[in-house]
Amino acid sequence: MRYNIQNILTFPLAFTLAACTGSGTPVKEEIRPRPNVLFIAIDDLRPELGCYGNVHIRSPHMDALAREGTVFTNHFVSVPTCGASRYSLLTGMHPRTAAHLSNEACRTFLSGQAETDIPETFIHHLRRNGYYTVGVGKISHYVDGLLYGYQDQPGTEYELPHSWDEMLLDAGKWGTGWNAFFGYADGENRQSRKNQVKPYEMADVPDNGYPDGLITELAMEKLGELARRDEPFFLGVGFFKPHLPFNAPKRYWDMYDPDQIPLPPNPYIPENVHTASLHGSSEFNSYRLGDEQVTLSGPVSEDYARTLRHAYFACISYIDAQVGRLIAELDILGLAENTVVVIWGDHGWHLGEHLVWGKHTIFERALKSALIIKVPGMTSGEKSDQIVSTVDLYPTLVDLCRAEMPHPADGKSLVPLLENPETEWENAAYGYFRNGITLRTEQYRLTKYFREEMPVVELYDHSHDSNETRNIAAGSQEIVDRLMPLWERGNYGIFR
Repeated sequence: MRYNIQNILTFPLAFTLAACTGSGTPVKEEIRPRPNVLFIAIDDLRPELGCYGNVHIRSPHMDALAREGTVFTNHFVSVPTCGASRYSLLTGMHPRTAAHLSNEACRTFLSGQAETDIPETFIHHLRRNGYYTVGVGKISHYVDGLLYGYQDQPGTEYELPHSWDEMLLDAGKWGTGWNAFFGYADGENRQSRKNQVKPYEMADVPDNGYPDGLITELAMEKLGELARRDEPFFLGVGFFKPHLPFNAPKRYWDMYDPDQIPLPPNPYIPENVHTASLHGSSEFNSYRLGDEQVTLSGPVSEDYARTLRHAYFACISYIDAQVGRLIAELDILGLAENTVVVIWGDHGWHLGEHLVWGKHTIFERALKSALIIKVPGMTSGEKSDQIVSTVDLYPTLVDLCRAEMPHPADGKSLVPLLENPETEWENAAYGYFRNGITLRTEQYRLTKYFREEMPVVELYDHSHDSNETRNIAAGSQEIVDRLMPLWERGNYGIFR
């Protein structure tokens, strides 16, 4: 069933309009209070969930939420790295300079700045419009919102100085946010072990034996407090997994048969592509006790590929359980009927596709991520195949929270698609990295790099090649010429 946005926001409360019956008697029409928002950011989550048709994944809680909301099957981030992707999310803007492609984008452009008429983020804007804003975990780049290095003690300066009423993290036995982010079950971390660690771990511990369980417990505690307030709230919950290291409690590993873990469908460099479009998985190889070294010279063994994919899937199931606990708490507290829930992956991740284990490319695997939105009273169990972008979330949430857009943004509100997933839509999403800009349309991915290595133009036809195995640009000049004006709309002169 589909509803108009104006209708879903009406609800029997106490607001009288000057409507009349035939006898002239005033009619009470009631306006529902502005919705709360539970925004769940999941690090490195590609759309590897049951609700996306992945039969090998155990994600019952996110799948259940999807049945009550809308799944966006073609959601793409602007930049395939954590900090820059989150900057685009928070500001609704594509990158305009090379510095916007860095994990330090929020620190460079937002931290330490005086408050101005233009809000620093959409969260800041909601706060100005009467929302109480709480962050738990990694919402911007720094995992507890404080600026400090991986091996330093927590700083005192906030990455987003004007967005939060409260910014929180329980680092538990790991001591600091960054230690927790790269933490192992014994309380050690990648830094303390000087990178002499495996890129995965299976420990027989409860959920709070790893940091994401503590994030869940703290977020549930805050939900209880927020339920008692007389103002709408925005609660951002940022989970660490499935970011490296792929560490999860044993019971989530046990959900999978190792022999049934599927291998990457395209473990090779695409045809007619220079290796400069890819990378040697340096982040992955920084975990120096890995069973094998990853290179572009050939795939890892099938056994190791299955182990790593098993570890990633276990992390997804672990986070899925945490999401389930949060959603259940919304119901227990009576908040579910007036809370918008968003699940957002900050980018995708190559799991051996194109010989890469990591993000940091502008291929489909690194740019495509999960996006699920549930709005009480709106469409449920729907899938939208339209091409949408992370920059669309700023105007969407402002729209749903009945505020005005404070400035022009590169995105557009997804509310029309939430009302009707088949709404006519301009299907275009842009991605930026590796000295390249890519355009994704319904059928094609057109990429142009600014570099010496050839070829600099890549074209993939997703109607026949969803795994982007063959660059057909050289033999498809007519298609390239037709798409190039649309590609140019996303070219802000970052690469010269």
